[in-house]
Amino acid sequence: MQPKQLLLIGASRGLGFALAEEYLRRDWHVVATERGARKSKLHELASRIDHRLEIENVDIDSPEQVAALRNRLVSRRFDMLFVNAGVKNDDRETIADVSTEEFTRVMITNALSPMRVVEALQDLIPPSGTIGVMSSGQGSVANNLNGKYEVYRGSKAALNMFMRSVASRQPGNGRTLLLMAPGWVRTDMGGPEARLSIEESIPHLADTIDAQAGKAGLQYLDYLGRQVPW
Repeated sequence: MQPKQLLLIGASRGLGFALAEEYLRRDWHVVATERGARKSKLHELASRIDHRLEIENVDIDSPEQVAALRNRLVSRRFDMLFVNAGVKNDDRETIADVSTEEFTRVMITNALSPMRVVEALQDLIPPSGTIGVMSSGQGSVANNLNGKYEVYRGSKAALNMFMRSVASRQPGNGRTLLLMAPGWVRTDMGGPEARLSIEESIPHLADTIDAQAGKAGLQYLDYLGRQVPW
């Protein structure tokens, strides 16, 4: 049997890199992307994998680079597209004092760019395939009870809304659509005080993604498969 095919956007470090490792362990063929000229850890990983990891370079904030990636992959088909992207501003900033430039940076990278990738690459995924995006539990409007991290929260809530719009525009297309909340994980972005290690999050996240395969429509789930309130 041919291995399943994963197109993983944003895999040079943190959760994205861990997802690449996890799906390689599951015997998938992975096309993973990094950004910029500097080679990421993906290249060391590729040297240990027997032709099952391909590395592409793309900055998702550049529509031209996303279009070029699509052109390079246009003849390929993938069982899953997963988009992992996330930046944050200073945790202490509220919506009242964040600069326009910083707000724009976070919203573009966390909400606009991932959805542009989904729109550009979705035709590479068959109707039976999966399109997933890394969201966050902090994107839940219902669960915002303390008001902290509000710019980041707003960007992920926007991402969720845009993904829901895509699903609503394409009723009955059959694809599994997922917004995934990995939990608070100890990465460069999550920080050393985070509750979960990568090993406590990512294998469960992949289990949850795989368990949803073939289930049409959009779901917002955490790494253990629990529904997250919108």
